[in-house]
Order: sequence, then C-alpha cells, then structure tokens
Amino acid sequence: MNKTVKIILIIVAIILLAWVLKYFKDANSKDVVDYKVEEPFYTSINTKAVATGKLNPEEEVELKPQISGIVDKILVEEGDIVKKGDLIAKIRVVPNEQSLVSAKSRIASARLSFDNTKVLYNRNKALFDKGVISTQDFENSELSYNQAKESLAQSQNDYQIIKRGSISGGNSANTNIIAQIAGTILEIPVREGDQVIQSNNFNAGTTIATIADMSLMIFEGKVDEAEVGKLEEGKEIKVVLGAINDKEFPAKLTFVAPKGKEENGAVQFTIKANVTIDSITNVRAGYSANAEIDIESKDSVLAIREALLQYNRITEKPFVEILNGDNKFKKENVKLGLSDGINVEITEGVKEGDKVKVWNKASKDNEDEEEDND
Repeated sequence: MNKTVKIILIIVAIILLAWVLKYFKDANSKDVVDYKVEEPFYTSINTKAVATGKLNPEEEVELKPQISGIVDKILVEEGDIVKKGDLIAKIRVVPNEQSLVSAKSRIASARLSFDNTKVLYNRNKALFDKGVISTQDFENSELSYNQAKESLAQSQNDYQIIKRGSISGGNSANTNIIAQIAGTILEIPVREGDQVIQSNNFNAGTTIATIADMSLMIFEGKVDEAEVGKLEEGKEIKVVLGAINDKEFPAKLTFVAPKGKEENGAVQFTIKANVTIDSITNVRAGYSANAEIDIESKDSVLAIREALLQYNRITEKPFVEILNGDNKFKKENVKLGLSDGINVEITEGVKEGDKVKVWNKASKDNEDEEEDND
C-alpha cells in the first residue's frame, strides 16, 4: 500500500513539474507588448467659455387695458409689424350695476347741493347789490355756489366713465389699445369676447398684446463661477443660434451679474450681450443660443494631446512616459500650461522630438482596424 501511494505521489509531482515548465515556456515565448508613441508638436491653443441661453428682444412691451371690460375687436395678428400709435384692439366697457347706482346717487346729492347753493347765491347777490350784506358774505356764498357746481360736473363725468368708459363716448364707446413702440406683434394671448381686467396698483392687468423691436436683440445666458472672473463688459463674443447652426453672429458683452445663483449644485452668473443681426436673417424671439467667449489664447506653443497625460494617484501631479531605449519608458513629471480640452501646453518635462507613450496599449485587433481604415 505504501508503495502504491509513493508511486501516485511521484506521478502527481511529475505532472505538476511538467505543467510549471510549460507555463514558464509559454510566458517566455510571448511577444513583447508594443506601445504606440507620439511626439510633441507646436500649435495654437485657445480656451473658450461657453454660455447657454436665449435670444430675446431688447425692448419688449406688454399692452394692458386701463379699464376692465370685454375685448370687442382685435385689429392685428401675431407677426404683424406695427408703428407707434397704431390701434391694436378695442375694449367695450361693461358697467357694474352697483357702481352705476352709486354714481347716480352721487349726481342726485350733488344736484341738491347745487340747487340749494344757487338759491342762496342769487338771494345774496340781490342783497349785495342793495348794500344789505357785506362783500365777504357775498363772496362766501359765491364760493359755495361754484364748489357745488364743480361737484355736480365731476359726479356726472364719473357716471359717464363708469357707464361708457370715457366722458365723450357714445352708447357703444370703446377704449382703444394703442401700440406704445414700433415693432412686431409677438403674442396676442386674448381673443375677441374675452374679459379683461384693468391695470392698477393692485393688479397687473390682462395682457392684450406683446410688442417687441426685433431689430435690437440681446443674448441672455449663464456661465459657471470658474469662468465668470475672466469676463469683462465690452468684450467681443460670438453667438450661435440653435436654429441657425451654420452661422455665427457678432455680439458685445454688456452685463455680467455681480451675484450668482446656485443651480443644480453649481453657482451660475447671468450675462447679457447685444447681438448684431443682419437684415437678411430672419430671427425669432426665444431662439436657444450659445455664446462662445475667448478667454485666453497662445500661438506656437509646445503641446501634446491631453489624453497622453497620466496622474499620480497620491500627489495627483501629471506625468508622461517617454521612450528610453528598446521599448523601455521612463516617467517624466511635466508642468502644464494652457489647455483647450484636446491639446495641452507643456512648459516643463517634455521637449521637441521626445516620443511620448500612448498609455492605453494598442492591441493587434485595433491596429488591424486602423490599417483597414487607412
């Protein structure tokens, strides 16, 4: 039995020895891994800030009625171009019964007071002409008479305004909604027959129409706090509209918000810029837009692709691997300059002619695909 166990153990040991020898043989026979390399190059690097926002008219006016009523007639349509003073709509006044009754009551009271003061005035005038009363008594009665006359006229005017909407209006009088600026009708949120509320200190009122001057457009967007410190008012920028991707519009930065607002965990600052729109381009209010703002630029700087950089896990400092001999690489710490997200300036650590390792090693399959694409 012991002899059989020994034989089995010897056979197992021989098999293990053969497997180990084969493993090392296969490992030594593997091809040496080849890495691609790239050389640094001279290029121009521009850093840009991109602000997302909208294109809006600089001057936009909402027309609201000064008296409550019903929209009797709308004389324009959305998209129409109007001049200052053009008639936009007419409002028909619907009087409130309680207000009318109160106005009539005020007229009756004012008339009673007027009739009474008129009788006193005529009597005192006759007495004054005969020299019975003094000048002061006569002047007092005359003042009371004039005041009563004015109160009667005012109460009658109030009644006309409540009933017809104006002092001189007829039975179907309307209040007119007039364009306050020249421009384009952007929106008419009401229709004929709709009730509208007047604009006053306690109510914004119903908007009859919105007019904007489409020749003066502004970009309004937001930038991140990391970039706002590099922006200055008066700086020339470019605006690209979402609906017209193949065209850039020049603009000038006119406003950078002094206070930011936190949105989704990041602080954003509002910026505004005057946009120059040529006469042949048809733009609409509310177009989504992006503003491209040049922050810093350098010409003819030594650079590498940013993808070649590696970072020390402990110090988080950047380094690259440079070819040194036969397929051997050495680590070289580098100092970085300007970056545009694709290329990065190298100020120290790499010189012209160095072969920098592409640290994602290239497999044969990838190489074959690249050769086929070429």
